Amino acid sequence: MYWGHVCFQPMHYDKLTSKSLLGKRWKDTADTVVIGGGCVGVSLAYHLAKGGMKDVVLLEKSELTAGSTWHAAGLTTYYHPGINLKKVHYYSIKLYESLEAETGQAVGFHQPGSVRIASTPVRVDELKYQMTRTHWHPTPQFLIGPEKVQELFPLLNMDKVIAGLYTPGDGHIDPYSLTMALAAGARMYGAQIYNPAPVTGLTPTSDGKWDVQTPHGTIRANRIVNATGFWAREVGKLIGFEHPTIPVHHQYVVTSTLPEVKALKRELAVIRDLEGSYYLRQERDGLLFGPYEKMEKMVLQDSWVRDGVPPGFGKELFESDLDRIMEHVEMAMEMVPVLKNADIINIVSGPITYTPDLLPMVGPHHGARNYWTAIGFGYGVIHAGGIGKFLSDWIRTGEPPYDLIECDPNRYGKWTDVPYMCAKARESYGFNNVVGYPKEERFEGRPTSRTSGLYELLKDKASMGFHAGWEQPHWFYKPGDDTGYKPSFHRTNWFGPVGRECKLVMEKVGVIDLTPFGKFTVKGKDSHKLLDRLFANTMPKVGLTNISHMLTPTGKVYAEVTITQLAPGEFLLITGSGSELHDLRWIEREAVEGGYDVDISNVTDDIGVLGVAGPNSRKVLQKLTDEDMSDAGFKFLHCKSIKLAGTPLRAIRISYTGELGWELYMEQKNLAAVYKAIMEAGQSEGIDNFGTYAMASLRLEKGFRGWGAEMNCDTNPLEAGLDYFIKLNKPADFIGKAALQEIKAKGLKRKLCYITMDTDDIDPEGNETVWHNGKVVGNTTSGAYSYSTQQSLAFAYLPMELCSIGQKVEVELLGRKYTAMVVQEPLVLTEPTRTRIINHFTVI
Repeated sequence: MYWGHVCFQPMHYDKLTSKSLLGKRWKDTADTVVIGGGCVGVSLAYHLAKGGMKDVVLLEKSELTAGSTWHAAGLTTYYHPGINLKKVHYYSIKLYESLEAETGQAVGFHQPGSVRIASTPVRVDELKYQMTRTHWHPTPQFLIGPEKVQELFPLLNMDKVIAGLYTPGDGHIDPYSLTMALAAGARMYGAQIYNPAPVTGLTPTSDGKWDVQTPHGTIRANRIVNATGFWAREVGKLIGFEHPTIPVHHQYVVTSTLPEVKALKRELAVIRDLEGSYYLRQERDGLLFGPYEKMEKMVLQDSWVRDGVPPGFGKELFESDLDRIMEHVEMAMEMVPVLKNADIINIVSGPITYTPDLLPMVGPHHGARNYWTAIGFGYGVIHAGGIGKFLSDWIRTGEPPYDLIECDPNRYGKWTDVPYMCAKARESYGFNNVVGYPKEERFEGRPTSRTSGLYELLKDKASMGFHAGWEQPHWFYKPGDDTGYKPSFHRTNWFGPVGRECKLVMEKVGVIDLTPFGKFTVKGKDSHKLLDRLFANTMPKVGLTNISHMLTPTGKVYAEVTITQLAPGEFLLITGSGSELHDLRWIEREAVEGGYDVDISNVTDDIGVLGVAGPNSRKVLQKLTDEDMSDAGFKFLHCKSIKLAGTPLRAIRISYTGELGWELYMEQKNLAAVYKAIMEAGQSEGIDNFGTYAMASLRLEKGFRGWGAEMNCDTNPLEAGLDYFIKLNKPADFIGKAALQEIKAKGLKRKLCYITMDTDDIDPEGNETVWHNGKVVGNTTSGAYSYSTQQSLAFAYLPMELCSIGQKVEVELLGRKYTAMVVQEPLVLTEPTRTRIINHFTVI
């Protein structure tokens, strides 16, 4: 039972006593009930009310800021390596700059700027890598030399400082004052804030609403938002969820007045010593120092996961442990020598909430109608403003204002058990300031329970990647290869082997484990009608497959899904591994709210998938079946059930999807047997394995768009070049149709272009800045090396006037601008097209 800081017996309270305790009249209904009065919850209430929502109620169990907010160090920064989380940070700082004038409440905002210090060459590369991804955002950020670093923080020992990443406008804010200003604004715009008002129960109603029980009475809400910080698991358990959040002990130290600090004429910039893994800022005339310990030393409050948060814990702290952070203290003293003479006047050791990947869980949650989360904030103060606006816009308009799938609460599933959560939270905390490489892999807590039927066969043969709980081969080892995960900002040990795998697929035949795909079945009387409403393409006939897109009401691309009609009214939907529950929630919501008579099942874990690709793939499969596998007998985007010789299966479902070749779907338990049969049958055709890195390169060579890169909730399908899949003339009024018709009538301002470039030992991977005549004109979305044509290539969004074939631009990679050119896509023809051309000239 979730009681919070103050325990009440609901039966002892009536409306009169509640009013005397709360100081206001109790509301029985609300449009939105926000649970939790930290900075995030209060920001959401403020933004909802300011946005025009009339019935907003915030329930706080004890007092505002109780939990993690009140003791936070209050750092604010524009910087974030995530592309759209930069937008969250940017909005937060701009809001905090104006909040005092708007509400009349002081917020204690200091903006002396911040510097991330690089003291090794690889750190300089990291800063350049991040600069590359910042130029196409409005955030002011600069790569600076040692002289400028010392000017911003004159107390530094400059012996090891090579460079710095300087962000003007960064600083720190008083978390308590910020929350109170947001609360004042929320009340000013009409929101009700009740405290002490602990939530004791949450009951869903048949029409999708919620009865929110408190000691003061029950509120019926159209939706509820869990913004309860380290109480998130308790609130989630009220409705059967085990949210993967865990409190971590974070310590920071405040010193007494230092003469060297007091003598300064302006406030010191905040510094982050990446090698020392700490932040340090001025606090009055002293310093505030906060380290992130290594994973073997840091402390999780895992007893709260097992036994729940102690009912009385609110504005309390943990016991400090200076010994645990002495390694970082010593490094800080070396970098900032005045610390050696500093007296400690305060040590704060409090709980902050971590998710396994350190990113918050923001948005509507799969499995419960109108239940939203805003939890798991390791950096709640800087996220509060932007997330409040993001969620408010989504709640009020019905779609996210921009793409933030990395924070989707539905990225986790049943595979996210407590041991995994604890291992990853420990790793994420300890890795706070490790070098952030491209294609980063972290290995704690792996594998999860979610392994495919091929994992044991392949795990020692390949470098494995992690995809929504699954292990999937990135690339395979051969004798003489430099094996293992060896990240770099330049081409590294996988570059040659991936080329070998691309050659295999282009010239012979390769096999890839595609089990991580999300897989759903939709069937029933209204299945066709539902999918016609959800998707912009027409539905395939029985035995056929197509690619379809779900759009938002304003015409953005919410998802890309491959759809096959298996039998009349029975459809199989395939989506990316990272989009599984993100897409399923959207589909199920429309089914329920539209009253469709359908049965929707998530069969992701039940079905294993193999891809067999390459010019010899038909020959290999023909050896195993009596089915006609010729081009005439089994055409592009057709699907059949067939029996494969040498396997225990009566039949598997096989679909021919062109460049991925053949996709074979079977029960997970039979995956290994089918794989072995195919590998044995293909020996004379040169069959071998290939991984996802090769698949990514091959995808780009053929000009295939990828969801989450070329298309997402930031893009519409027309500018993404998806016109072929969008049937504006189909009779069904699919979601986003009217918006797309309007977009088409007005004309596009930008378009996705296909570009090539000559580089040296580095390749684009996406989100790099594109320049023209010294100005930022766009950004790449994904990139790779084309082994077939021996050059780098990428997709990029450019203004319409720069989209002509032959147009030259520049792409920034690690601080250098490389000449690039817009070219006709694709660089390499797809296999069905190649086959048609060969057949044509054979006939001639």
